Amino acid sequence: MSESENNKGNALQGPIDEFLMYLATERGLSDSYQILIQRSLEIFARWIQSLGSLRDWESIEARNITEFLICRKKAGLQAASIRIEAVAIRIFFRFLVGRKGWKINPAENLALPRADKRLPRILHEKEVRRLIESVETTDPLGRRDRAIIELLYSSGLRVSELCDARLENVDLEAQFIRITGKGSKTRLVPLGKPACKAIKSYLDTERPTLVSKKTGGEIFLSVRGKKLTTPRIRQLLNQYASRAGIESHVHPHLLRHSFATHLLGGGADLRVIQELLGHADISTTQIYTHIEKSALHGVLKKFHPRA
Repeated sequence: MSESENNKGNALQGPIDEFLMYLATERGLSDSYQILIQRSLEIFARWIQSLGSLRDWESIEARNITEFLICRKKAGLQAASIRIEAVAIRIFFRFLVGRKGWKINPAENLALPRADKRLPRILHEKEVRRLIESVETTDPLGRRDRAIIELLYSSGLRVSELCDARLENVDLEAQFIRITGKGSKTRLVPLGKPACKAIKSYLDTERPTLVSKKTGGEIFLSVRGKKLTTPRIRQLLNQYASRAGIESHVHPHLLRHSFATHLLGGGADLRVIQELLGHADISTTQIYTHIEKSALHGVLKKFHPRA
């Protein structure tokens, strides 16, 4: 790489690093979100660098951003992925304009590609019951695994929230657990009686046998006494889904979707579901109204003679 190319790379990378530091320290956003933003911006930076005519971020115009997104589409990137990159670019330039005092924001009027509206799959109530009952509490760590599945379905937690859940934040008598979710926001989530019973059984019998010198305050532990990881929980769910004879891929977020959809079907208010899920925006929660309507169409086609 020539000296001029290296200088250009530094001019582009420096502000990205500054922005990522801002996301981590001032916004408190998750590591996974930061990695997503970093990846999107560095792809954009490499594309800019390949042009050779743009020196730094301030020299970029709106048409350059549009050309980049068109190139990404021609490369076969899906609309949802292009939207993620477009959002990253838009919030990045908003940050630069604010910090650098620029008069023009080239991404201000950037139109976001419409993501494909694919309704998330859910498990039917009978499938959830089969999944839970497939866990034999007499098996090694069976009480732990049953408590995990009961909690995921009973409270609609994200798998990361379940992994981070701590002993001091659960009150089985009051049937509540305190969760720190996205953006370090804390919420109280109620627990169902079956989940409380399963968690208590695990805490009383299995967890003490897993504790080691390096064990922290996390509720769910591995055989080595460390907190469970999200890949391990995904692996466990697939294992029990196979045992239960559920053909579709079962993952933690599927239980979260099922939790919300079954609540809505039972008559719960959408705002209540938003609060339980920890959604910042009600529009995110509204996807479940579409799932419920889709389910109603399915019932109509199945049972109505002229559907």
